[in-house]
Amino acid sequence: MADLLEAVAGGGLLEPGRPVLVMLSGGRDSTCLLDLAVRIAGAGSVAAMHVNYGLREGAEGDERHCRELGEALGVAVEVVRPQTPRRGNLQAWARAERYAAAAARAAGRDIATGHTATDQLETILYRLASSPSRRALLGMSPRDGALIRPLLGVTREQTAAHCRTRGLRWREDPSNDAHTFARARVRHQLVPALREIHPAAEDNVLALAAILRDEAAVLEEAIESVLAGRRAVALAELRALPPALARLVIQRLADEAAGGPAAGVARRAAEVLALRSQGTARLDVGAGLRAVAEHGLLRFEPLPRADS
Repeated sequence: MADLLEAVAGGGLLEPGRPVLVMLSGGRDSTCLLDLAVRIAGAGSVAAMHVNYGLREGAEGDERHCRELGEALGVAVEVVRPQTPRRGNLQAWARAERYAAAAARAAGRDIATGHTATDQLETILYRLASSPSRRALLGMSPRDGALIRPLLGVTREQTAAHCRTRGLRWREDPSNDAHTFARARVRHQLVPALREIHPAAEDNVLALAAILRDEAAVLEEAIESVLAGRRAVALAELRALPPALARLVIQRLADEAAGGPAAGVARRAAEVLALRSQGTARLDVGAGLRAVAEHGLLRFEPLPRADS
């Protein structure tokens, strides 16, 4: 698949000699990614990490496959076996574990995941249904700090075709087809329904997300021009802004106080702006945050821990 190799190399996320750690599940996408990383960066610049959660019957087979694939491609594969929690959201735990494990082992290298355009589409549709947020439509970025997604312009069908052409086997995860998971229902029910409505539905959603990411850069500049590095802003100043910009500034202040995305705070913008300007007023806004207005100056702070 010379075209696929050229397309991924042209994206600039994988470069000859640039060290990269590939997160390897053993599925078609990460198998394709590891092969491309070796061909573009060189085997000596590539390492791989596989997480064996021990939760599925085929987990040992997945690990064995990843080790064999790494040996065939000349790449060392480190296997991580986290301690499974007794309660809580297993999917969220598994995601947190693998990213934390990768970050701990990156040693200055980029961390590459096998997310594809197909994953991008499913992510956007799922977030659109589950969150009334502008950010829901932006999807995943090709680069987030050290995290790179070299296959974001490639479909799942293309990664499978690449693996077949290269004679690379992959492992199938049965949970990807389990309709108990919302993402699987998006994949097997919503996406086919969109195709029936319009044959270009998938391409149109992805094109819209790309446009919105470009426009988001313009919005970021507008937010920065208001904040100018500040962590607190006068309520009077915010009230004088166009409502949409005030909402974005409030969300940014909340994100910075939380140290990451503070989901849903923008939806409380009207309540935040209604805080009194005299004395001190407080409002719990969700996402573990509290809006505090002191003598007309608005800031956000984390809520006290229940055990403190």
